[in-house]
Amino acid sequence: MLRGDTIGLRARHEEDIPILRAELYDDVVNSSRSESRPWRPITPGSKDPRLVVDDDEPRHVPFSVVELDGGALVGTAALWGIDTHHRSAHIGLGLLPSSRGRGYGTDAVAVLCHYGFVVRGLQRLQIETLSDNAAMLRAAERNGFAREGVLRSSAWVMGEFMDEVLLGLLAQDWKADPKARAVS
Repeated sequence: MLRGDTIGLRARHEEDIPILRAELYDDVVNSSRSESRPWRPITPGSKDPRLVVDDDEPRHVPFSVVELDGGALVGTAALWGIDTHHRSAHIGLGLLPSSRGRGYGTDAVAVLCHYGFVVRGLQRLQIETLSDNAAMLRAAERNGFAREGVLRSSAWVMGEFMDEVLLGLLAQDWKADPKARAVS
């Protein structure tokens, strides 16, 4: 497990999937705001490709986000689009509605930076988020990400086009959190 101040990032457990699915992906509005594809229902009992881990897929590393105090599941996080040639990746994060507003997002981004820069040896991490996602913008900027641009009307969300903000962080600009660490 990778540990931050308040959360840990661990491997996805089978029992995490129904919770993440019900609280994040069965919610049409939430899913539409976080996915680049249109929402569609997933048949109960089927394998949800957004949540099932493929250990043979080197370009996507999903984690479950858990509270360090008690181990409760609070969300999902990932490095995706990992490019080993250019040494870059994207960060994705989704917190359960009941876990938002507690600083978990900022801590999860910090731990993902540690994983990307220290464990994976990446040079650049990138975040794309809707321009009205104040929580993600705040979590990114608190971790040193710089706003690099706005992708105007690039996201179709629930009947309207929305702007996305592009944020980036380079390894040499990152300030490591000495408390972020890996434990077994």
